[in-house]
Amino acid sequence: MGTELNEQDIFDIAVIGGGINGAGVARDAAGRGLKVLLCDKDDFGQHTSSASTKLIHGGLRYLENFHFKLVRHSLREREILFRNSPHIIWPLRFVLPHKKSLRPRWMIRAGLLIYDSLAPMNLLPKSRKINLRRHVAGSTLKPELRHSFEYADCWVQDSRLVILNVVDAANAGACVLSRAPCTKLERENDFWRITLTRESEYSMLDRTMQIRARAVVNATGAWVESIAQQFHRDEVFEQMHLVRGSHIVVPKLFDHQYAYIFQHTDRRVVFCIPYERDYTLIGTTEVSEDNPDGECTITNSEIDYLCQAVNRYLKTGVRRDDVVWSYSGVRALFGDSSKDASKLSRDYILKFDDSQAPIVSIFGGKITTYRLLAEDAIEMLGGLKGFNTSKWTDGAILPGADIGGYSTADFADRLSNQYRWLPAPLAQRYACHYGSRAHEILNGCVDTYDLGQEFSPGLYQAEVDYLIHHEFARCAEDVIWRRTRQGIRMDASQISQLNEYIDSVRNLEDSTEVVFNASVHS
Repeated sequence: MGTELNEQDIFDIAVIGGGINGAGVARDAAGRGLKVLLCDKDDFGQHTSSASTKLIHGGLRYLENFHFKLVRHSLREREILFRNSPHIIWPLRFVLPHKKSLRPRWMIRAGLLIYDSLAPMNLLPKSRKINLRRHVAGSTLKPELRHSFEYADCWVQDSRLVILNVVDAANAGACVLSRAPCTKLERENDFWRITLTRESEYSMLDRTMQIRARAVVNATGAWVESIAQQFHRDEVFEQMHLVRGSHIVVPKLFDHQYAYIFQHTDRRVVFCIPYERDYTLIGTTEVSEDNPDGECTITNSEIDYLCQAVNRYLKTGVRRDDVVWSYSGVRALFGDSSKDASKLSRDYILKFDDSQAPIVSIFGGKITTYRLLAEDAIEMLGGLKGFNTSKWTDGAILPGADIGGYSTADFADRLSNQYRWLPAPLAQRYACHYGSRAHEILNGCVDTYDLGQEFSPGLYQAEVDYLIHHEFARCAEDVIWRRTRQGIRMDASQISQLNEYIDSVRNLEDSTEVVFNASVHS
């Protein structure tokens, strides 16, 4: 599926970078009938796109920085994405407690009213004032907190959003390659010559080949500048800043399904969100990052910052020792270097150069606006031969989204009714990861024994096989951190066992491999 590659191929567009922006561009372009290559040096969505706060939202705090256009576009996209991906995106209610020492109540209420008014389709409930002494979310907060506000945004399985865009691109004919770094990029007459290198699965040698493309989209995220500086005439990138955002996960801090948005003393906000049934997700920080090539990890000062933010509101305190997992991502943002990182716009900037073969480089952006970004990037390349100018993704569902208008909870109940042997927690997880494609995992099974080997509680061989053959998973890390979030519940021996199984499957079934019609070089 979407992996056949021949050295004689000439692609209309080569998309370098398989995060959410690159995946969205590849899907949009392939759906318009263009011949598309999508490649990434690592797994799809391995970096920033799987390190978000997992929200599809307008960005309430952006109103304070007067980014009204960004908020309006984001709220419109929130409702489009919710409609087209109900299996991996669902509504989430937020409680925003008021502290007298911070923003006044009238300011928060005014901001929420503006936020409500900017949402064009009103698919989610309006905001409202609440009394924390009578609201279930108040039971876990400090008793002096009385006044609060409630509003709605959406939760997203961020890495699954990336993967499903890649899958849809491949279904439309795109050639998609993970772990295939672009090691050389050069213009040659009216084409791009692109060198891809990939380590062989069966030897220590590299397999290298060259392909040609009429246009390139540089969607490399934190690495965007390294390519952009080479090929954009008269462009200055001094206003590009790398900003690291980090999150922590701790054991569940409350039993209800509301999320919190806490104001910190520096006027930034920190989210506190129910996560993976047994945990709470807390984030994010925003600090400058100097080295995108190094391993991006949270610092102790960032952990302390997040703990302090939560401890100002919750009765039960959070300590550094409570952290069971953390993750960090880096964004390339444009803006005035004198500004605080939190005040830099999250809007995207597209740089276009057509001095010879055209290239579009993508700076910034947020996961909520990826679909709109992809449309804009493709429109810039509208002169390509065979280009279909019709926009289509605003009304197109992602794979698995055809769940009949049901919520994920209702669809999980339908799975439980159809497969009566299926444990309810597993039905729920399949519903909110795969939607209607859960049937491809469950088809032909009559009990849990038919799901095969259980690598960890709830992670069975049938699901792993599906991810290998249909979602480009190539190792345990792909499965447990980006196709699922089971890694948070697994130990080293379980992960090693899963890796051994995946290796055995992939060695036997070379149909999942890319066909490289190129020489093998040592």
